[in-house]
Amino acid sequence: MTDHAPNEARVIPLRPGPAAPGPAASGPPAPPAAAPREPLWRHLVGDVLRKERQAQERTLKDVADEARISMPYLSEVERGRKEASSEVLAAAAGALGLGLGDLLARTHAELVRVTSRRSIVPARSVRNGSVRGSAHDGLCLAA
Repeated sequence: MTDHAPNEARVIPLRPGPAAPGPAASGPPAPPAAAPREPLWRHLVGDVLRKERQAQERTLKDVADEARISMPYLSEVERGRKEASSEVLAAAAGALGLGLGDLLARTHAELVRVTSRRSIVPARSVRNGSVRGSAHDGLCLAA
């Protein structure tokens, strides 16, 4: 019989992490401290759509019917479980009396609000490498 290595998953980080410990280290390396995760765009859009619908005291069925999308799908979008197309987002926003630009602007404001609680390092300027802030906080969308 052959000896098999323990059945452990190998994790390949998407971003380079700290240097691996040298051979002098004993035991498995300690896991890195969990960094705060950026919110997903679909969660923010869903929150904005839900808050606007509730502010208008409208039902999910009412908005879905007016937007001509299924009620279960709109529910999934509001809960951030579906990555909706721009057509679906425009239809849902339109049913709420918003344009797609309004929805994106409100979602951007929510992103800024949520991430402002964390310390964010400004992006480096492409021209000279100096650190420079932006009026858009590093987010630029084309609708």
